Amino acid sequence: MNVGIRAHDLPKQPLNSIVTELSQRGLNSVQLALNKSFDFDTSLGCLNPGMAHHIGHAFRRHDIQIAVLGCYVNIIHPDPSERRNALARFKEHLCYARDFGCSIVGTETGNVNADIVYTEDNFHEAPFQEVIDSVRELVEEAERFGVIVGIEPGVNHPLHSPEKVGRMLEMVNSNNLQIIFDPVNFLTIDNYMQQREILQEAIDSWGDRVAVIHAKDFIVEEGAICPAPLGKGLLDYALLFERLGPRKPYINVIMDEIDADDIESGIAFLNAL
Repeated sequence: MNVGIRAHDLPKQPLNSIVTELSQRGLNSVQLALNKSFDFDTSLGCLNPGMAHHIGHAFRRHDIQIAVLGCYVNIIHPDPSERRNALARFKEHLCYARDFGCSIVGTETGNVNADIVYTEDNFHEAPFQEVIDSVRELVEEAERFGVIVGIEPGVNHPLHSPEKVGRMLEMVNSNNLQIIFDPVNFLTIDNYMQQREILQEAIDSWGDRVAVIHAKDFIVEEGAICPAPLGKGLLDYALLFERLGPRKPYINVIMDEIDADDIESGIAFLNAL
């Protein structure tokens, strides 16, 4: 495994400072969301090859791979102009991904609400078809640049089940579309007791299309799923890596939503697997 974190789980800081901290913590990969990690302008129209090379070179000097270029936007935003802006921003990241030394640009599938709150309206067929339209458009752009669209599914989005993910992969039939797999994203207070069946369905159905794993954990408190330090919760990591690990040697495992104080123990837990 290549273990990393989301760079924005550390405080915003200058480029050289954040790269040094990542290296000192023994991390060799990162998911980098430019607007969440740096103060300089990364809005639409600001990315360019020089900026991308400058940032990528800083990470390469410390032998840290930018495993995912994060561009988490609402690709089914209910406002058509906002949706076009979101897709344009993602396409810009696809254009310059290789200059960062990265091959994957990642996002979730968005929400039928502009304010991204949980709603079961996402589970209807119409939002799913809108996801297909947007993902197909982004994948066609990715194919032009020889890079990958990484989609992260979850219960807050139209791709709320392993079955919906499988349908998307069948309908957008391209190897330039891969999955960022966060197992906790499929779990709710109603189904977490069936997590083995859910994880097995996901791995059996489209495990070969998993490009990156997000690692986090959960506990149940007061009738709700709550975050927990990695390895201290209920997620069946033994099953996950027993079934998926041998098929994905050296896969990037990005610790997600991790507290800075838990990074070292998280690395130790993953290595012990």
